[in-house]
Amino acid sequence: MRLHSTDLGPDDGVSGLIEYVSVTGILMLLFVIMMLSVNSTIMEGPANQLRYAAFTDIGNGVSTRIVDVYVIAPTNGTIVTQFDIPDDVAQQEYFVEIGSTVGSSDQVVEVSRNTVKSSISLAGIGSTKGVKGNTTGKGINRISYNSEGY
Repeated sequence: MRLHSTDLGPDDGVSGLIEYVSVTGILMLLFVIMMLSVNSTIMEGPANQLRYAAFTDIGNGVSTRIVDVYVIAPTNGTIVTQFDIPDDVAQQEYFVEIGSTVGSSDQVVEVSRNTVKSSISLAGIGSTKGVKGNTTGKGINRISYNSEGY
């Protein structure tokens, strides 16, 4: 029969503490790595998909309004219309630019924010009327047409 001593040596309490600290440190490191990767994977990807879909809808709406103004534009005179677009998309502002693409006569409505961008073609009026301008989602937006060209 072997006798077991209940006397603790000077190093017996240290091994438990070292184990606890090392396991906690490794778990904290894994937690930090997980938090950094979760933000880009779970949060940014779906938010960018939402932004792209919303930008496409906004671009289609602006394009439709421009074409509508072109269709009812008088031969001589001026027409002005006002419209509202969403103030923000996914709680961020965005920029709308209307004009020609580089090296092409096609005219597009481009809605963008940082790396997310949606380009919508103006429905066939590029060769007859020039369209140019920009806006943001804040406030009421206006489309003006003047038969004299300004």
